[in-house]
Amino acid sequence: MKKIIIALIIIFIFLQFFPIDREIPAATPQLDFLSIKQTPALIAEKIRSSCYDCHSNETKYPAYARIQPVGWFVQNHIQEGRKELNFSTFATYDYKRQLKKLKEAADMVEQGDMPLDSYLLAHGEANLSAQDRRQLSAYFRKVARDLKIVGEPPFTAEPSDFKIGQP
Repeated sequence: MKKIIIALIIIFIFLQFFPIDREIPAATPQLDFLSIKQTPALIAEKIRSSCYDCHSNETKYPAYARIQPVGWFVQNHIQEGRKELNFSTFATYDYKRQLKKLKEAADMVEQGDMPLDSYLLAHGEANLSAQDRRQLSAYFRKVARDLKIVGEPPFTAEPSDFKIGQP
């Protein structure tokens, strides 16, 4: 038993030599959902506190993400979240994808599927009350309705269209 414990400790120490890549891609306000949709401050704060760590380029890595293998789980979770929906690059999505992501966000928040329970264990401030869920869901649906009224834009922005420091 003693040898097993020593082996596990050695493995744990060895794993610490393989940290996650905590580099955060640059965020461009002209592409960000909250900016382009001129989201009201209270709604924006709820979206930031409950969604942005996993679904944007504004991730705030917790201290425990420095400990492996927990960091690998956190990194994988963030990568999957950004791949599914990245609020920081929302303006680059085509019209149909924007509509789809808004509907999915509304449904998942309303049904309590987001934020994930595993995230809420360590981030109690991200917990949404029933009223918060209704407000966020209604907001996402309103933005989708407004998008449908305006119709498909003539072009979709690309990240290279906006350089930091340019007007």
